[in-house]
Amino acid sequence: MSFGESTSSEIERIATEIVDSAYKVHSTLGPGLLESVYSICLAHELRMRGFVVDREVPVPVFYEGVKIDAGFRLDLLVNKLVVVETKAVLELHPVFEAQVHTHLKLTNKRLGFLINFNVRLIRDGLKRVIN
Repeated sequence: MSFGESTSSEIERIATEIVDSAYKVHSTLGPGLLESVYSICLAHELRMRGFVVDREVPVPVFYEGVKIDAGFRLDLLVNKLVVVETKAVLELHPVFEAQVHTHLKLTNKRLGFLINFNVRLIRDGLKRVIN
């Protein structure tokens, strides 16, 4: 993962803590649980580190000036700045990264993470996404 692609130092600080927190959650729980468990635990870990973490944040879609509630939700939004999408799947499909890009675009955020906890080594499940 490369860091610093035109993001602020505050966003980079949050990013570092998200990655560290994902490592801690994964080393404590290991792979094989439901996505919701990892999402709740990651949110808890980040809150313990002093961050504001919103879960299941609704993301409206605007089409030709009309607000459409399509049921999109962010798994986590950290300090109103960084989007985190959690997964617990056998492998990351390209559509998951596209989903994070879309969430970043719809929320006008710069940085997101796609984290798959169903891996032997968490570093293999981390994907940094810049919009």
